Amino acid sequence: MDLKLYRALFLLLALISGTVSAQYQPSKEDVLEMINRANTYWQQNNKAEVRAFWDHAAYHTGNMEAYNVTKNETYRKYSEDWARHNQWMGAKSTDKSNWKYKYGETDEYVLFGDWQICFQTYVDLYHLKPEEYKIARAKEVMEYEMATPNNDYWWWADGLYMVMPVMTKLYKVTGDQKYLDKLYEYFMYANSIMYDKKEKLYYRDAKYVYPKHKTINGKKDFWARGDGWVFAGLAKVLKDLPQTDPHRDEYLTKYLKMARAIVKSQQAEGYWTRSILDPQHAPGPETSGTAFFTYGLLWGINNGYLKEKKYLPAVHQAWKYLTKTALQPNGKLGYVQPIGEKAIPGQVVDVNSTANFGVGAFLLAGSEMYRYLSNK
Repeated sequence: MDLKLYRALFLLLALISGTVSAQYQPSKEDVLEMINRANTYWQQNNKAEVRAFWDHAAYHTGNMEAYNVTKNETYRKYSEDWARHNQWMGAKSTDKSNWKYKYGETDEYVLFGDWQICFQTYVDLYHLKPEEYKIARAKEVMEYEMATPNNDYWWWADGLYMVMPVMTKLYKVTGDQKYLDKLYEYFMYANSIMYDKKEKLYYRDAKYVYPKHKTINGKKDFWARGDGWVFAGLAKVLKDLPQTDPHRDEYLTKYLKMARAIVKSQQAEGYWTRSILDPQHAPGPETSGTAFFTYGLLWGINNGYLKEKKYLPAVHQAWKYLTKTALQPNGKLGYVQPIGEKAIPGQVVDVNSTANFGVGAFLLAGSEMYRYLSNK
C-alpha cells in the first residue's frame, strides 16, 4: 500500500475512533449538568414533605450522593426538610409489642425494611452535623430488631438495598459489632431463598423461583430492578464494611459474580429489559434497573474491584441510554417501570413513566460517573 494512502487511512480511523469515544464519554461538566437537570426538575415538581416510605427514601439516597458531589445546599435542605417532616423516624409506632415486619404500610410495621431505608439518609445527614436525635430512632429500631431471634427480615430482594446499608452505616457510627453479625445472618437467609447459584442473580422473592415461576417463554425470570436493588446494596455495603470483616469475601464474591452476569445480559442499546434473561417477556427500555446497575458497575471500577477495560464499555452504553433516551431536555426522567415487583408483559413503560426511586437511582449513577471522571 502507498505510504501516503496508509497514513491517510490511519488518520481517518483515528478520527473515527476519537469521535466514537467522545460520544460515549461525557465530561465532568456534562455529568454535573445532567445531575442538576434531573434533580432540579424533581425537587421543583415534588414537595419534600412526604412520608418516609421506601420509594421516597430511595430517592433521598440518590439526592444525598448528588449533594456529596455538587455541594448544592438546596439538595441537602430538601432531604433535611423530609427527615424533619417525618420526625427522623420511619414507621412511628411506639408499642414494641405490636411491631411487625411482613409487608405493611401502616405505623406498626416498624421492622419492615421499606420503613427502614430512611435511616440511611438520616445517618448521612448526621455525619454532616452530628446531632444524636437524627439517628436515635434508627438505633432504637435496629437494636430492637437485632435482639430478636428472627433472621428472616429480608425476604424480598428490594430489602437488601433498603436495610443492608443501614447496618453498615450504623456500625460506622456506633462501632457495635452486632450490626455486622446480624447483617451477615440476615443476608445468608436472603441468599437461601432468593439466590440462583447457576445464574448468579437474585429472584425478587421466593414466589418467583424457577421452575415454580417462569417467563412467558418458559425461562427464569430475574426482575431488573430487583437485581438492581441487590447489586447497588452490595456496593454500598462494601463501601462501609471494614476490610477486616470475616464475611467480607461473601459480599464481594456475590458482587463480582453479579457484575459478570449483569453485563452479559445488557441490551445493545445500553439498557436492561425488565426481565433480565428474557428480553421478549417485557421488551423495551427500563431506567431504574439500568441506573442501579450503572451505579454498581461504576462503583466497582472506581474502587478497583472491576477491571475498567472489561466493564467500562457496558457503563458507557448504559450512560448513553440514561442520558440520551431516559433523561429529557426539561429534566424529567422517563422509562421508569412503576411500583411493582415483577416484569409485566404488556405493561406500558414510556418516556412519561417517571418515579422518585428512578430519579434516585439516576442520581447514584451520575454521582459515581462524576467520581470516575474526576479520578481520570
